Amino acid sequence: MARKLFGTDGVRGLAGDFLSAELALALGRGAAAVSPAEAPQVLIVRDTRESGEMLEAALAAGVAAAGGHALLGGVLPTPGAALLVRRYGFDLGAVVSASHNPYRDNGIKFFGPDGTKLSDDDERGVEHVVDHPPGPRRPGRVRELHAAGADYLRELQSRFQDLDLSGKRVALDCANGATYRVAPEIFRRLGAEVTTRAVSPDGRNINDGCGSTHIAHLAGVVREGDFDLGFAFDGDGDRVLAVDRRGEVVDGDELIALAALHLRRAGRLPGDGVAVTVMTNFGFHQAMDAAGIQVATTPVGDRSVLGELLRRGWALGGEQSGHVIETGFVPSGDGLAAALLLLEALDGRDLAERDAMHRLPQRLVNVRVADRDALEGSTEVWKAVEREEQALDGRGRVLLRPSGTEPLVRVMVEAPDEQECEEIAGRLVATVEQQLV
Repeated sequence: MARKLFGTDGVRGLAGDFLSAELALALGRGAAAVSPAEAPQVLIVRDTRESGEMLEAALAAGVAAAGGHALLGGVLPTPGAALLVRRYGFDLGAVVSASHNPYRDNGIKFFGPDGTKLSDDDERGVEHVVDHPPGPRRPGRVRELHAAGADYLRELQSRFQDLDLSGKRVALDCANGATYRVAPEIFRRLGAEVTTRAVSPDGRNINDGCGSTHIAHLAGVVREGDFDLGFAFDGDGDRVLAVDRRGEVVDGDELIALAALHLRRAGRLPGDGVAVTVMTNFGFHQAMDAAGIQVATTPVGDRSVLGELLRRGWALGGEQSGHVIETGFVPSGDGLAAALLLLEALDGRDLAERDAMHRLPQRLVNVRVADRDALEGSTEVWKAVEREEQALDGRGRVLLRPSGTEPLVRVMVEAPDEQECEEIAGRLVATVEQQLV
């Protein structure tokens, strides 16, 4: 039986240790081998980590060893790979990135010819080839794909050609990652006055005190610098958070709410529905219900959201963390497209005056337990959850779920005010600790 390598977002781990050049080569060989194409063309892009070039080279060697042709696109946001694979009819796309993780980590994820991540079955097929390498084949080629960044920018500019940002003062935090060139360029092309930070990658400073996971500095820059708004991307550019002129953070829930109302008004929201995860704020659900927009709720992860969108034929969805997917552009979270979609939705209005949804106070507590799987069978815990839900009576919600990777139970409560939220969370945490610790 093949070992389990793929997690929720590809293969990820410490570069040079778990994610070695040898493993990258094997993954490249496996991905090319499971492709139905005789000599698959595989686009490979990466972020700015110092291990990226090593893993890119090894991955390309694996593709060529299996008879495929590797096309090296250089530094490019993850959604750029998904977009260009579909746009130019490549057989596979591969991204060397660990997203928002520190520079020591890296990862490899694959996209199929339709621009979506490989299915679980295909990933198992890759794992099987890793453990059972095929015999020698006539090798393929490794070549550079020049101007991949320009191609991605051209697609963005075409999609948002009617968006005029003249007079807008925008601050961008590019996390010293994959958006460090393309993000400032697309905003300037659309007419904005752009100020940037974290656009000098050195291989080790990606996500280091910057980007969407460290947004406090950008918030201060926007608030004190008389900017209209700001955007912070993560290391591979598939997520974004916004900051309004007062320095208040606008997360994925609000970005999706604003986009949903805008696309609905424009007649571009298929099925009048959106897909979000269980972590999405209850205020989002209330706002969408009031607007007559359906909401489908999925497990955590952009793969789950995309799967629901494709199943229902809907176009918009995402996560609180800033993954926003508009399948009409690309079937992947795209931080740049999401930022521009927000500006399109605002249509010149001030982000600080937004009223798409009213966010309920939220409290999230991680409780370390002896066995996270014991949560499912804990009668006393679920009785406590039911009591709190009945007391809320539709004014908020309670969510308990085990962590997928650690011995933790995540307790999340949303309620109309901070005090009630804290009190409910405190009672539930005490019950979990009593029953499961």
